[in-house]
Amino acid sequence: MKNYSPSKIRNVAVLGHQGCGKTSLTEALLFTTGASKRVGRIEDGSTVSDYTKEEKERQVSISTALLPIEWHDHKYNFLDAPGYFDFVGEVNSALRVARGAVIVMDASGGIEVGTEKAWEYVQRRNLPSIIFVNKMDKENVNFDKLLEEIRGKFGKRAVPFCIPIGKEEAFEGFVNVVDMKARIYDGKSCNDAEIWPEKMDRVNQLHDMIVESVAETSEELMEKYFDGVEFTPDEIHNGLRKGILAGELVPVLVGSALKNVGTHTLLDMIWDYLPAPVDMKKPFGMKPGTEEQIERVISVDEPFSAIIFKTIYDPFIGKINLFKVRSGSVKRDQEVLIANKDKKEKMGYVFMLRGKEQLEVKEITAGDIGAVAKMQCPETGDTLCDPKAPIQYRGIPNPQPTLFKGIETIRKADDDKIADSLHKIMLEDLTFVVERNRETKQQLLGGQGITQLEVIKSKLHNTYGVEVKFYEPKVIYRETIRGNSDVQGKHKKQTGGSGQYGDVRIRFEPTEEPFEFVEKVFGGSVPRNYIPAVEKGLRDCLKKGILAGYPVIGIRATLYDGSYHNVDSSEMAFRMAATLAFKKGVKEAKPVLLEPVMKIDITIPEDYMGDVMGDINKRRGRVLGMASAAGGKQVVSAEVPQAELLTYTIDLKSMTQARGNFTMEFVRYEDVPLNLAEKIIEQANGEDE
Repeated sequence: MKNYSPSKIRNVAVLGHQGCGKTSLTEALLFTTGASKRVGRIEDGSTVSDYTKEEKERQVSISTALLPIEWHDHKYNFLDAPGYFDFVGEVNSALRVARGAVIVMDASGGIEVGTEKAWEYVQRRNLPSIIFVNKMDKENVNFDKLLEEIRGKFGKRAVPFCIPIGKEEAFEGFVNVVDMKARIYDGKSCNDAEIWPEKMDRVNQLHDMIVESVAETSEELMEKYFDGVEFTPDEIHNGLRKGILAGELVPVLVGSALKNVGTHTLLDMIWDYLPAPVDMKKPFGMKPGTEEQIERVISVDEPFSAIIFKTIYDPFIGKINLFKVRSGSVKRDQEVLIANKDKKEKMGYVFMLRGKEQLEVKEITAGDIGAVAKMQCPETGDTLCDPKAPIQYRGIPNPQPTLFKGIETIRKADDDKIADSLHKIMLEDLTFVVERNRETKQQLLGGQGITQLEVIKSKLHNTYGVEVKFYEPKVIYRETIRGNSDVQGKHKKQTGGSGQYGDVRIRFEPTEEPFEFVEKVFGGSVPRNYIPAVEKGLRDCLKKGILAGYPVIGIRATLYDGSYHNVDSSEMAFRMAATLAFKKGVKEAKPVLLEPVMKIDITIPEDYMGDVMGDINKRRGRVLGMASAAGGKQVVSAEVPQAELLTYTIDLKSMTQARGNFTMEFVRYEDVPLNLAEKIIEQANGEDE
């Protein structure tokens, strides 16, 4: 594949709801442009973009696929992003380097959750976009009703650029209302046709809508419009492009990926209306280690700089980094600086990637997307640059994990392999974490949802031969006291020869601090050299409480009296005495079980407010407040016990049809209700037996 100038490149993310036909559309685009000789089918596992075993088994996209194609001496880099919400990290990666987007809709499904999310993504990033209404050949599709729904949801900026010709199986093309031409498709080619007379009224109506939208792009055109002067074709196209680049207009196209209807027009309109890298703002970065901003021009004449937006780990090839060149160009064996890590390394084998196919090139130039194999240091989000002109671009934002599962190997032999295998998978996906809880001795896997975790489990088995199982993680409870006590701890033992003797009197009371040790001994009843041993004995006891064996917090222990023996007393004896005092003192000071309470901020459409708030109450939560958010959504802030949130990611998706999301952070410990505490204590003591 040859190199193209930045002005001849389009980097386009393909977004939409799961099952809307994104992958089928990219297959049709590959076929139309001659990049593939046949159209792959998801059902057969023969698509270019969904090539992993997990994607073939599930028949859904799991990772973003890069699909470079050539069309009329132009270069398109399509980034086919997953529609399933657990893989939002892949969408973030695609959008980090895309400068335009195609939002794919299922004509029979209307505006689905994934359509709304795709719209939110592009609006948040001000990405010029096109809506492609796919599957127009399905039954019971009403285009006028669908268009009304689109404009009602997304506003009048969504402008129809065509109207369909034929319905259901008879759907064969459309009238392009911009150019006032009919297009008929035969599965391979696109041919001009006459506009049916009965469609002219509707065509003229939509063309007038286009002209009115063009008039709003400049004062000069608006004046011409009011004077009744017709716009030239160039004025219409230039006005539309200006409006689309500014985000004021979003073209609505129709087609069918399976019948290959609309792909030629989509390719042409991407070229006509979506931006080249040079059409957008100049990329800004920072001078590494400082707050100083640096501006780069998207040109091959600038020093080299690039951002890594995705990493693939191939068991045979090793690590492959996908990167977009922001400025300059790069070749194999060229020395680069990894700005984030302040390390230099030579570029490995440089190529372009189409699905899993490697396309040979000599260099990757500004505005284009490429791949490099077998580099050790760089990871997703890192900046590569010329060591003589260092620059660091912002990384890729990713959500924090909200669903955790315990993970353990089924076979003992896999214990040594699981850590390395998870690390390699983590290179590809930054939205999950692996944590080792020292307290519960559990290894936890945290991600965006159960589907993502199941995919990781599948990858461990298919790629690395590691079999694992999931289990519910333990909630880390605590114990404390709510009353006061004054007790004696006396350790006395005679075993022939020297014995053991330690005697302490300690007051226990609640405190806001994790633990306080206060010494108020008078008259030498406990020698000074034994007081540290008393404190050490008490601190050892904090590790395991008397109710359920959980760590103890919020206790003040005041040592005020005791006694000793000149011969038999020792540090060990006083530690034992402190242990006896602790167990007795805590038992008499109204011990209680504490549970972790989390603060959650839930972002939801207002329609789900009642259901979500009712659900919070059922989870023993307290609503703290509500606030408005972008896109007409509401943010509900609440405090909820962690034990009630173990599956909240799954439950919230179900409750809001995946329209809701939340963040979570620990705030404090609170008393567990008595009826629940009894069950927890009984269960914990049963596990110890």
